[in-house]
Order: sequence, then structure tokens, then C-alpha cells
Amino acid sequence: MKKIILTVAAVFAFGMANAQKEGGFRVGLDLGYTVPSNGGGGVLLSIEPKYNIKDNMNVGLRIGSAAMVRDINTDNNNTTAKISANGSYVGTYDYYFNGSGSTFVPYIGGGAGYYTIANVEFDDNNGGTPDNLDASGKFGGLVRGGFEWGKFRMGLEYNLVPKSNLQDSNGANTGKVSNSYLGIHLGFYVGGGKWGK
Repeated sequence: MKKIILTVAAVFAFGMANAQKEGGFRVGLDLGYTVPSNGGGGVLLSIEPKYNIKDNMNVGLRIGSAAMVRDINTDNNNTTAKISANGSYVGTYDYYFNGSGSTFVPYIGGGAGYYTIANVEFDDNNGGTPDNLDASGKFGGLVRGGFEWGKFRMGLEYNLVPKSNLQDSNGANTGKVSNSYLGIHLGFYVGGGKWGK
């Protein structure tokens, strides 16, 4: 355990010693709100180690999770909803518009990777128990944009994830559910130096 802690500390120290330039290493942490494509809401959390391939470009691996309640329908005192939890392992690329040397730097980016997905359908008519379940993984992608200001980061990202089949307890398909969602996040990063001169 001590070796792991020392290795992580050395990586952070190396990243902090480098300016925001080619060859720098940084790790970002984001927390935010999700808006599923069919309505509802939830939370997201991600960690993303990155490597600066140029002064204004980096590649990374976003490891994230999101939990959402969506497709909420209340009709005749009956409530139905779909509850979803997913994890993601997405290779990313970001381009920064930092030509002015300012500490405020807009960015755009994208990525592709693997999303693990678990969906449960809740129906109040069945005594509040989930009656449909689907757990599978999908290859998907994301597009994003936002800004960094000093060490802080704010952005929007749209996760494009293929639909899943909903299944009953016998494994029969009962419909499809959308897995795509918009994420609004705030965060910070460690290492890589600060923007500006």
C-alpha cells in the first residue's frame, strides 16, 4: 500500500513541476448533474488522467460513473420510472484555445470508449418492485466543450450511448430504453501547471 501511495504522490509531483506544455501530465476530477435524453436527472462523477501531446492539446482516459432516474410518468396515481447506473471508460482528446496567454481557456473535445449499463424499470402497480432489468455494455462516444480558469474546469458533455433492450424476469424483450445523456460538470485538475504566462 505504501508503494502505491508513493507512486501516486510522485506522479502528482511530476505533473505539478511541469508547466501547461507539451509533455505535462495532469489528473482532473469532475462532479456534475446529468440530464437523460428522455427527461429526468441524476449525478455524475469522473476522474481523468491526461497527457499533453502539445501546448494546447491533450489525450486522456475518462473513468466515470453516472446514476439517473428518467422516463418518470405519473398517471392515475401510478408512478413508473427507469433507473439507470453506468460506468464509462472513454479515451479522450481536448483542444484548448489558449493563444492569448490568459488564465481563462475555452476547450472542445471528444472521445470514444466503453459504457457499462444497468437499467431497472420501477412500476408502482407492482408494489414498488422493479419488474424489468437489463444489464449490458455498449461502445459509445462523447462530445464536449467548456472552459478552464486557472486550475478549475466547467463544461458540458453529451454522451452518445446506443439504446438497450429492457427484459422481464424470463429474459423476453419488453421494449427499449435510451442511454444517451447530457452532463454539466464542475471540477479541478492537479498537475500540468496553470494556464497563462
